[in-house]
Amino acid sequence: MKKIILASALLATSTLMPAFAADYIIDTDGAHASINFEASHMGFSVLAGRFNDFSGKFSYDKENISASKITVTIDTSSFDSNHAKRDKHVRSDDFLDVSKYAEATFVSNKVIDKGEGKLAIAGTFTMHGVSKPLVIDAVRIGEGNDPWGGYRAGFSGTATIAMAEFGFKKDFGKVDLILHIEGIRQ
Repeated sequence: MKKIILASALLATSTLMPAFAADYIIDTDGAHASINFEASHMGFSVLAGRFNDFSGKFSYDKENISASKITVTIDTSSFDSNHAKRDKHVRSDDFLDVSKYAEATFVSNKVIDKGEGKLAIAGTFTMHGVSKPLVIDAVRIGEGNDPWGGYRAGFSGTATIAMAEFGFKKDFGKVDLILHIEGIRQ
C-alpha cells in the first residue's frame, strides 16, 4: 500500500512540475545551419554570401518561450561571397578588419512569442568592436527525433543591420542577415 501511495505521489508531482528549457548546440558540423547575408552592390545588384565558420547554443522551451535564449559567435575571417578578391577586401580594415576584430557575436536578452511559431529574438549584436541592439524575426521550423537517436529543433530568421552603425571605413548601406539554425538537444 505504501508503494502505491508513493508511486501515486511521484506521478502527481511529475505531471505538475513545470517544463524547463532544453539546451541545444547549433549543428555546424553537419552543415545544418547557416548565416547568410545580402547587400546592395552599389545599387546595381545584390551581393550574397555567408559566414562559413560559427558556433552557438540555445535553450528552447515551447511551453515557456520567454525562457529561451541563444548565443552565437561568428568567425569574421570566414566571410565568403564566392569571390576571393572581394572577400580579401571585405576582410580588410575598410570593412570587417578581421585582424583586429576576429569575432562577431549575438547574445539574446529577450525572446517574445508572437504566436503561430513566430518569435522576436532581441539581443546585442557585436561586430567591428561596436555593440548594438538587434531584433531577429524568427520562425520555428520544427522539432523532433532525428534518425541518429537525437532530438533536434530548427528555426529560420531575418534581421537587418546598417553598416554605418558599426564604424566601417566604407559604407554600402544595409545588410540583410538570413539565418537558418538547427540545434541538437544536449
